[in-house]
Amino acid sequence: MKILVTGASGYIGSHTVLELLEAGHDVVGVDNLVNSARESLRRVEALTGRVVPFVQADIRNEVAMRKVLSSGDGAGGAGANKDAVGSADAGGEPAFDAVMHFAGLKAVGESTEKPLAYYENNVGGTLALLRAMDAAGARRLIFSSSATVYGDPASVPIAETAPVGSPANPYGYSKLMIEQILRDLAVADPRWSVGLLRYFNPVGAHPSGQIGEDPQGLPNNLVPYISQVAVGRRPTLSIFGDDYPTPDGTGVRDYIHVVDLARGHLAALEYLMGDAGRCRVWNLGTGRGYSVYEAVAAYERACGQSIPVQVVDRRPGDIAECYADAGRAQQELGWAATHDLDAMMRDAWNWQRQNPQGYEG
Repeated sequence: MKILVTGASGYIGSHTVLELLEAGHDVVGVDNLVNSARESLRRVEALTGRVVPFVQADIRNEVAMRKVLSSGDGAGGAGANKDAVGSADAGGEPAFDAVMHFAGLKAVGESTEKPLAYYENNVGGTLALLRAMDAAGARRLIFSSSATVYGDPASVPIAETAPVGSPANPYGYSKLMIEQILRDLAVADPRWSVGLLRYFNPVGAHPSGQIGEDPQGLPNNLVPYISQVAVGRRPTLSIFGDDYPTPDGTGVRDYIHVVDLARGHLAALEYLMGDAGRCRVWNLGTGRGYSVYEAVAAYERACGQSIPVQVVDRRPGDIAECYADAGRAQQELGWAATHDLDAMMRDAWNWQRQNPQGYEG
């Protein structure tokens, strides 16, 4: 199959591109490179021996997205859009079998400071992408959603049937808004087939150590923050609150290896190929929560050194405890996470050790 991947050079996008290529699919990548590095896809190409046609574009640019979707090769020639749209509307085959949509801003804390930027980029960008997909006749989509749509859950583990509608931050609301748009679209037009993948907390890196998480500026997520302390880029790990109602007072999260997460996208893709006219939702998590202190201890085992920590005030938008009931994905997709916490931290350290300055090192 031929897959368009938005946010392709980002953390989850690059790992998913690699898994798609290794599964024999053809991929075209799109990214605006605002919060990612082109180098990630060069390394994917080296690891797989496959070429990834790449377009540097913002998904909010509907004209650019129409050209990409209609050209099918990442070239997006000036006259390609009109011809391709005409053939698709006349019953011809679209240039892409599916789109995997990762592009978007993703920092919980930042979203509370810059809500307009998150709504404009995440929601506005998705609307532009959907219009471009519809014009090109490409109506199969896997969306990178988030467990933040559940807000502060009444109980854990969290199943897909749990209430949504009260996320704790604008980032979560942007994901929930997009989910609702996609549900409405699938109801209104049965030609659409949509998968909503609610991630829990992706961590780790490809076992080669060649691609991994490389945040710009101060890391917003726990594991890259630990990694930068371990490699000497930062002096101390800040723990945002140790007074939560959890066993050790720190936040509890469902950490999932990024390779397991990427493989979940392939499983969802296979499912959607035979499931037209529906919008389905799956949690992607391990089904177990770990506290911040437990994650730090696992990283210390991986890197063989102590991680200095300091406890600071709680961060706006954070919740106490969040982990998945991933039974639906196992039953319907035949997918389950296979990496444990030690493996996640081992691969995260392997990436950071080989790339102390990230892709720029």
